[in-house]
Amino acid sequence: MKFYEKQLETETVYKGLIVNVRSDIAELQNGKRARREVVEHPGGVCVVALTDDNKIPLVRQYRYTMEEETLEIPAGKLETGEDPFECAVRELSEETGYSAGKWIDFGIVYPSPGVYKEKLYLYLALDLTKGEMHLDENELLSVEEVDIDELIDKIMTNELKDAKTIIGVLKAKRYLNL
Repeated sequence: MKFYEKQLETETVYKGLIVNVRSDIAELQNGKRARREVVEHPGGVCVVALTDDNKIPLVRQYRYTMEEETLEIPAGKLETGEDPFECAVRELSEETGYSAGKWIDFGIVYPSPGVYKEKLYLYLALDLTKGEMHLDENELLSVEEVDIDELIDKIMTNELKDAKTIIGVLKAKRYLNL
């Protein structure tokens, strides 16, 4: 059986700088109607970079929504019409100072498909060269390089909670067979 829902009505209830929120009425395949609230986000990229000594550069920053500091792989929002790979190259350089000689496309991740209409494009960056960070004006973060096995431990003890980072680290570990 293939599942589907058909949008019957839509109303934008909020237009913001980063997200828009809409309220829809959808027809379910059983003929009933349901309200759906959708947060529209332009999408983003996230990068698992791996140094020659199996360390992953992570950014530590305060996340206002969670009211705490988080440790995350470098990531950033896509600009309208921007190529995800170009965005990944830019974000890795801006946030960590690294550039990569080899890139592997790890596919798309849906961070929270029950509410958010957002796609994250996930990449693995290898053959790293260290350079200078060049953060945006209001980007306040530090970079920490953590061994991939230590990150797996942090994931399993719930010390590391960011979904894109968890997915990226686990995919990298499996892909690289470390």
